[in-house]
Parts: sequence; C-alpha cells; structure tokens
Amino acid sequence: MAAQKKASVGPLVGAVVQRTNSTRFMVFNSKTAELLSHHQVELTPDFPKEGWVEQDPKEILQSVYECIERTCEKLNEVNIDISNIKAIGITNQRETTVIWDKLTGDPLYNAVVWLDLRTQSTVENLSKKIPGNNNFVRSKTGLPLSTYFSAVKLRWILDNVRKVQKAVEDGRALFGTIDSWLIWSLTGGVNGGVHCTDVTNASRTMLFNIHSLEWDKELCDFFEIPMDILPNVWSSSEIYGLMKAGTLEGVPISGCLGDQSAALVGQMCFQEGQAKNTYGRGGFLLCNTGQKCVFSGHGLLTTVAYKLGRDKPICYALEGSVAIAGAVIHWLRDNLGIIETTEEIEKLAKDAGTSYGCYFIPAFSGLYAPYWDPSARGIIGGLTQFTNKSHIAFAALEAVCFQTREILDAMNHDCGIPLSYLQVDGGMTTNRILMQLQADILHIPVIKPSMPETSALGAAMAAGAAEGVGVWSLKPEDLATIKMERFEPQIKATESDIHYSLWKKAVMKSMGWVTTQSPENGDSAIFSSLPLGFFIVTSMIMLIGARYISGIP
Repeated sequence: MAAQKKASVGPLVGAVVQRTNSTRFMVFNSKTAELLSHHQVELTPDFPKEGWVEQDPKEILQSVYECIERTCEKLNEVNIDISNIKAIGITNQRETTVIWDKLTGDPLYNAVVWLDLRTQSTVENLSKKIPGNNNFVRSKTGLPLSTYFSAVKLRWILDNVRKVQKAVEDGRALFGTIDSWLIWSLTGGVNGGVHCTDVTNASRTMLFNIHSLEWDKELCDFFEIPMDILPNVWSSSEIYGLMKAGTLEGVPISGCLGDQSAALVGQMCFQEGQAKNTYGRGGFLLCNTGQKCVFSGHGLLTTVAYKLGRDKPICYALEGSVAIAGAVIHWLRDNLGIIETTEEIEKLAKDAGTSYGCYFIPAFSGLYAPYWDPSARGIIGGLTQFTNKSHIAFAALEAVCFQTREILDAMNHDCGIPLSYLQVDGGMTTNRILMQLQADILHIPVIKPSMPETSALGAAMAAGAAEGVGVWSLKPEDLATIKMERFEPQIKATESDIHYSLWKKAVMKSMGWVTTQSPENGDSAIFSSLPLGFFIVTSMIMLIGARYISGIP
C-alpha cells in the first residue's frame, strides 16, 4: 500500500518562502499544483532604534534549513518519497539588504529590512544631487528615491559600518538581497557558492537598469556603490546551482522571484492587464503590463514582473506598495494588547460590524504609494466616548482595504482600463470580514484562491519549468485549475464613496507629521536647542543649591 502511494505522486517541487516574519518550505505536486506538505518557522525582526528594522541573516538561513528538514520528515511520515523532489524555488522579501564576507561566510552587519527608515537623511542628501529636469534614477529603475529600496540601505551601511568598509577595501565583501544570501549559502557558501540574483529582485535595488537588464554604472556611481560586490543577474527560471548540504543535497535551485512577482506567477497573471493584490505584512498590487514599461503618473512603481527563462521575454508590471497591511494587526496584538492572536481580529470586527466613524491611518513607516511621504505618521481619528476596541479593530481592517482602493484607483488611471475584479492572495485573505470589506470598498468582486500561498506556488512553478528540470509546464492548456472563492459587493457605491472620502480626509491629517529629524544618538530634542538646554541645566543647579542651603535632605 505504501509503495502504491509513492508511485501515485508525480514529480515534486519545493519552494522556500522567506518573509519578514516567517520562513516556510512548501512542497507541491507539479502535475496538480497540490500542496503536499510544509513547515513554518516564525521570525521576529529587531527594532534597535525608532524607525530601524533589522534581521539576523544567519537566523534566516538556519530557519530555511530547519523548514526543509522538517518538511521532508513530514513527507516521509506519509510515505512520500522525497527523492521525487526535482527542484527548489526561492521567493523572498524584497529590498532587504545583506552584506557578508565571502571568505568566512559571515554577515558583516544585520540585514537592513525593507521597512527600515534610518536612511531618510541619506535620501534627502541624494535627492539634492538629481537634476530637476532629469530624474535619471526613476527613468532607469522605475522607482522613486526612497528609504524603501536597497541602494540607500547599502549606502548607509557603507557610510556607517567600519567592518563593512574594511571588507570592501580588502575585496572580501558581497552584497545581495535575501535571495542572493540564501542561494550563495545553500549552493556552498565559501566553498563555491553561487553569487547571483534574479531580474525581479535586482529591479528593486535602484542600481539595476530595467531596460538594459543589467547593473547600471551611472546609478552605481551616483550611489557610490562598488560594482564588484554586486551579484550576477539571471532570469527567474534557470538552474543557479545545486543544494550542497542537508536532506535535499544535489537538488537544483532553479527558480527565484521576489515575493510579489512570485504571487503574480502563482495567480497565473500571464496576460497583459491581469492583476493581483497580496495581503502580507505590507500590501502589494501588481498589474502585468506585458513586454512594455508603463510609467505611472499617479505614484505607482514600474518594475520587472518576471523573466521565465534565460531566452524568454522580460515582462513588466505596475506596482502599488503599501507599507503596513497585516503589520497593523501585529501592532494591535503586540503593542496595544487588544488581541492575543492575529485570528481574534476577525471576531472583534464582526462583533462591532462598523468602525463607528473611527478611521485608522497606519503610517508607521510613512506612506508609500501613491503618496511617497516619509514624514507621515499613524493616526486614529474620529474617536468618541462610544469607541471601543472592536471599533478600532474594524477600522484597522478597513484601513487595509482603503489603502488598496487608493492603489487600485491610481492603477486604473495609469492603465486606462478599470479592473472588473481583483484577484487576491496572502495570509490575511483567510479573514472573511476583510475580504467582504474589500469587495464593498472597491465595489468590484474579490476573487480568492483556495490556497492563499500563491507566492510559494509561483516560485515552485518557475523552478519546475526551468530548462534542465522541465517537470512543470507553463503552457495555458497545462496549468492546473485552482479553486476560487468570490466575494461580491454588498453595499451601494455611494455609501462606499462616503466612507472613502472620510478616509482620504484622515490621510491628509497624517501627512507632514514629522517636521524635523530626531537626533540619531537618542538625545531628547529639547536639548538640541542650546539656549533651552542651558536654561534647564542652570535651573536644576539652582534648585539643588537652594535645597542644600535650606538644609532640605
């Protein structure tokens, strides 16, 4: 019976999913796209200072090994032969910046996460160097100059970490986003590890020319980044190298996509005009624009969608990025203690049934698309004596949906053809209240696949389809049909528009909140004023002296 079960399972493909808060390894049947087994390890980013977000690259790598080993154990327990795993794909949090020593294999600094804001002054200084009539950074990369992207993070590390400076001088330093760090480590590390990235991750560094598909010397000179530390850029679907350790030693790593591009592939948005929205820690709406770059006039990014083979055409996308989506639920749990688990948010919101006029702008890291305002900060407005935690929970879910509508409105303007429905994925889509709210606020149907981890599926598809692997066909007639659930709008468009206009009013209140940058050394801003600081210090001395003279203990 066990042998029969093994024989019934076709070629398998694994996918490493490395995100800000977790790592997963998932194994799919390449013929049916069925998820057979997976394992997840939770990760907790570090917040060493206000606005700083870091992760330990070694912890991330260890979590990948653990997930692979545990998933293989689970497959063995159900009599599935792991020798049927023919390839591995990787999908990852984008922009997060790692720099390591190629001789020791050790990270030279913590990974600086995509959400990190420490580079705001770096961005301000660099923006002064861009000619007003020639924004060559945006025209070459499709990206605005922002704390979000890798180049400014790398520039900050090179400016502030002597250990990194020395390694660069000695020719020992390698740079990469998380995918590069993982592929280099998994394919041997110091013993011949492959230093590479794919076009989707490269396009998020602000050093990559999305037209010529190569590192751009003018950009590297502008950011003062030495080109010899950059990884080789490959397509999203080809054999990069073989696993050199663990249970899956010898299995090719043959797929690599940034998480949002992987979700676009996993949602099978291969046609121009197809779009998907992913609800993770952030929110990301991508629309396939085919083989042409479409530049936005409404705050969206132009980015590489995928290149599914060395000789296959490049496809581009318009992207709207929201910094805080699922992260607002974690904030309610970890910072306010309103809920004990993220799943409780659905019950609280259901109990309230409304935000009762309360609007939540979760601009914890400023506002991304379509505003790109790093000075914005989070606010909760419209509070009354009647407001309780259930209303705030409901407002938090509404905030995710309102942000998506802002992106969708911008995308409809740029593409010229409004979307008639929205395909969605990501962990938050299990929340049915959220999905219904999204349909109501957009006033179009929302379509959710039965398996929300489409980024894992996309990475597996890219890996299985690679030349030399060939176990996953991407021909339209061969693609497996994924079961979908549909949410229809249940309120009038006029009612939705009223709520949206109030949301926009609250957004305006959140903008321009930070007018001066706090000193990085942690000193209180009050002491940054010399006269005021002198007054406070002398007043304290006079008070102590008076107490001494009067004999007060």
